[in-house]
Amino acid sequence: MKKEDFYFRVYEVVGRIPKGRVTTYGAIARMLGEPQRSRMVGQAMHYASFYTEVPCHRVVNSQGRLVPHWDQQRTLLKMEGIHFKENGFIDLKVHFWEDAGV
Repeated sequence: MKKEDFYFRVYEVVGRIPKGRVTTYGAIARMLGEPQRSRMVGQAMHYASFYTEVPCHRVVNSQGRLVPHWDQQRTLLKMEGIHFKENGFIDLKVHFWEDAGV
């Protein structure tokens, strides 16, 4: 499978994340049946603005940590009602989303 094809599959999943919810790179990889490709999901998020407009701010790492040096991500998530723990991470027990229909 070409890298761009994988990216577009990632963007389809990210486009379905509801407001006020987040998911992880690894969860997206698992949803696509490619559990070993979580880093490639991260690459897809990095290049998303070149391909499409998807709510990339709703994708975080497996601990609920935000993208380094992207201050707007926190603002966008707060505007959607996401609450942060004292350590600055998102409580995935509260806000995690996984699409079982992929």
